[in-house]
Amino acid sequence: MNFEYNHLLPADFDANSRVWIYQASRLFTISEALQIEDILNDLVQHWNAHGAPVKGYANLFFGQFIILMADETATGVSGCSIDSSVRIIQQIEKQFGVEMFNWQNLAFVVKDKVQIIPRQQFNYALENNFISPDTLFFNNVVATKKELEENWIIPVKNSWLKTKIKATVQ
Repeated sequence: MNFEYNHLLPADFDANSRVWIYQASRLFTISEALQIEDILNDLVQHWNAHGAPVKGYANLFFGQFIILMADETATGVSGCSIDSSVRIIQQIEKQFGVEMFNWQNLAFVVKDKVQIIPRQQFNYALENNFISPDTLFFNNVVATKKELEENWIIPVKNSWLKTKIKATVQ
């Protein structure tokens, strides 16, 4: 699978645009992905903050990650506009029977595919060579477009998980 994605991000959004990443507990089917694309397009078209349109972007990446972005140079997002986007993600969860808010699920690139590992099994996966410090990790805590471009898919050893790597594995 090709994990290049920067060319899919909007070039006209400020580097400090806010980003939210929601990771599905499983890969969406093609049919589901097409439906989600329509839902996300509708969100972006109707996304408002205090009545003003939000310069927004939403897309499904690698069939499993929903990325929302708001360029606040035009209109700042507020609690209400963020809540409206969260409701859409909750709708997707319910409609497609997936988890989108389970932060204990970690995603890695293993054998050229996205693989989910529960956080509590991270060290086990390292010790048994399922993953290594060099394995690519989806760092879903990035908060800006610039961070998304530079630090979303990175080796485990360069992520916040580096502190979880046991010394014996390094």
